[in-house]
Amino acid sequence: MAQGSLSRRDSNVLEKIKDPEANPVTAVMVDPNLPKDPNIMDTSVYERISQKERDIVLAIQQLEMELAGIRASTTTEPTTDYRRYVHDLGDLILEYPRYGSARNNRAQALRRLYGDTILLPEQRDNKALLKDVDANEVAQAALTTLSDLDEAISLLTPKSPFAPISPIAGKALSQAHTQRAAVYYMTSKAIRSHDKICLGGRKEEGWTKLDFESAASRDFALGGRYGNEIAKGLAVSTNPTAKLCGQIVREAMKKEYGPAFTQ
Repeated sequence: MAQGSLSRRDSNVLEKIKDPEANPVTAVMVDPNLPKDPNIMDTSVYERISQKERDIVLAIQQLEMELAGIRASTTTEPTTDYRRYVHDLGDLILEYPRYGSARNNRAQALRRLYGDTILLPEQRDNKALLKDVDANEVAQAALTTLSDLDEAISLLTPKSPFAPISPIAGKALSQAHTQRAAVYYMTSKAIRSHDKICLGGRKEEGWTKLDFESAASRDFALGGRYGNEIAKGLAVSTNPTAKLCGQIVREAMKKEYGPAFTQ
């Protein structure tokens, strides 16, 4: 018996399983001719801003190499240096508030300092650089992290599903969604019934474990939509409904197509 082949419709269904936010009609359009940042049209201004950012990011990367033992240490207080780099990114954001990439990088640096359970001040992430920190400081860092990611996403997201995006803006947008997803996901895994989240009145204060998991799945899906394949895969693994539907559809497709489906 001849093996079957997947139709375009079936392929789209499978893509929907992998990425709950997938829509073949509104695939991301990448245009390398667009300005690298949608809010900074002047090339010379962009180059000046991005160079300042690169200098800070390079310093952070060098510090990470020292922390990992890959290069000789040049400091006895790495957390102090990390805080300084976060402050430098803050200065850049104050000077250019509509530059989304800097917000994305500050959020990443804050996650490194305080960990991915940053929304839960009473808990400590073993991977965080800062161990003994006041809960109020962690709560403020959490608010800054989420606010930065929200703003970066707002600044970089195309105005319509059909609008193109530059490769650099697309990468930063993918990173911002994936970062927010990571924070939400780790919160969903660690949150306990008595944990209290204080975020200055943000919506997340009233979220349940399932709310965080669902939000993480949506952000992972959007991170995948803009280019992060790992995030796309995590979108399903963190979405209970998608996991259940995916299992049902996979079994049905195996029965329908046999070996052709698994190839």
